[in-house]
Amino acid sequence: MLMIAGVHLLGLACVAVLMIPALRDGPDSPPQASDGGSDDGWGNYPRRPVSPRDVPGGGLPLPDAEPAHVRLRDHRRLGDHLPARERRPAREPDRQPVRTRN
Repeated sequence: MLMIAGVHLLGLACVAVLMIPALRDGPDSPPQASDGGSDDGWGNYPRRPVSPRDVPGGGLPLPDAEPAHVRLRDHRRLGDHLPARERRPAREPDRQPVRTRN
């Protein structure tokens, strides 16, 4: 029990040692822009090329793309938009066997 308490106290002390400098530090001020020498703050990564503005968004429509048969645009349910299904015709009753004389 004493060993478990000691490990917890050691962990608490380590956390306190790491938290004190973080809490004492003031907020960093944003870097001031210099004349012409700014790299826009992107570090070592190369700049991305500027995308052309005349390209329509969303890409090309797919050749097999078709709009949905029913679109839900109001409070009605899907069943209210679809036409009623045709009922199957009733089956004929089974024929009764007829006895024949041989």
